[in-house]
Amino acid sequence: MRCVSFLSVWPYLLVLGPVVWGAPSQCPALCHCHGDLQHVICDNVGLKNIPQVSEATRLLNLQRNNLGSLPTGSFASSKGLISLHMQHCQLREIGGQAFKGLKKLIYLYLSNNEITSIKPGAFEDLTELTYLYLDGNRISDLPKGIFSPMINLFILQLNDNKLRDIKPGTFAGAKDLRWLHMSGNEMSSLQPGSLDEVENLAILHLDRNRLSTYPSLALSKLRVVEELSLAKNPLRSIPDNAFQSFGRYMEKLHLDGMGLEKVSLSDCLWDGCGSFLWVQNKESQEGHTPLKTQETLPRGERPVQVTGSVRVQRKKATLTAT
Repeated sequence: MRCVSFLSVWPYLLVLGPVVWGAPSQCPALCHCHGDLQHVICDNVGLKNIPQVSEATRLLNLQRNNLGSLPTGSFASSKGLISLHMQHCQLREIGGQAFKGLKKLIYLYLSNNEITSIKPGAFEDLTELTYLYLDGNRISDLPKGIFSPMINLFILQLNDNKLRDIKPGTFAGAKDLRWLHMSGNEMSSLQPGSLDEVENLAILHLDRNRLSTYPSLALSKLRVVEELSLAKNPLRSIPDNAFQSFGRYMEKLHLDGMGLEKVSLSDCLWDGCGSFLWVQNKESQEGHTPLKTQETLPRGERPVQVTGSVRVQRKKATLTAT
């Protein structure tokens, strides 16, 4: 029998691509695979454990399975993953180093689970992660620095959880975060400095919380906010110059369903506008007359939409109480 040396076949292996020793070469049981295992679909097939997939796999869809938890090293053989879908998997806990090795992961979907706990180091190695969806869970606390590996994080969805507070250092490391959604939580405050590490935020949603005072010291370092939603919070007033740091970037401001008694929209929204616009936003009660007025703004380079009781256009602001 003729022997073939490893060196003689090595050039052909280079052409065929990297060899993955010991990695699964077949589609996991109950799953559907496409493109030479690049897409592995295990949607609603009754899985209770994470299937082992090839390093060639780029997308793994595990939606609607009963997985319960993600222990350390859950994806040890899945180092090539770019997109991981785990919505509706009845997840309750994410263990430390649960995603270890997923250095190429860009999309991580963990929406609509029962997650109450995220252990420190859970997101280790996720340096390329850009989109993280944690909405629709039961998260009440975020450990300091939990997002620190995510130096490329762009969108973070935390809507509809049980968050009560945001502490300084929570978002340390996520300096490129642009969209932060925290609607529908139980936050009564944001601690001073809690958003200092994400000063490049463009979209910030804080609606449907329990904020009774405007979190000035938490938002003080934000410079380029384009859209801010404070709707449906028990705020009664917003202080003067509250939005001053946002400058000319502000495009949308959501203040509906708040029962505001007074809000000042000054030159903080329009560079050099120099006039104050007051809104009486108390719902019609005895002794209160809905205010309808218009003020002319000297300058404004683009329209600002204020939902609820205020509609602001390029040259005029129409203030209508609801």
